[in-house]
Amino acid sequence: MLAMRYFFGPKATLNYPSEKGPLSPRFRGEHVLRRYPNGEERCIACKLCEAVCPACAITIESEERADGTRRTTRYDIDLFKCIYCGFCEESCPVDSIVETRIFEFHFENRGEHVITKEQLLAVGDKYEKQLAADRAADAKYR
Repeated sequence: MLAMRYFFGPKATLNYPSEKGPLSPRFRGEHVLRRYPNGEERCIACKLCEAVCPACAITIESEERADGTRRTTRYDIDLFKCIYCGFCEESCPVDSIVETRIFEFHFENRGEHVITKEQLLAVGDKYEKQLAADRAADAKYR
């Protein structure tokens, strides 16, 4: 009976580039850095994500600003080393580093696998509405 349903039932095939399957709000894809609504970056340079990363893929350098707060001057993620475990996201006290639903990214030239702070912030700005919606959906299950 199961074999007949397999052969004669509805097919689950997707035409991948034009059709995409559903993704969970908890999917761990490309990393981004988020900003506060006033435009200031969220990262406070506590370096917890760098310390908890089992693959040592995150590099952070920081300095103190004139008002006494710390902010990052360098925030790099080596995506060849990253194992997409999500520990960086879980350890962040201000919800700055987030892994998105973006899984379609590639590298064409040497060195493009190291994502810089500016690139992480730019992608975060582009997908902020989706990130906020995913965070709200995930909060229901915690």
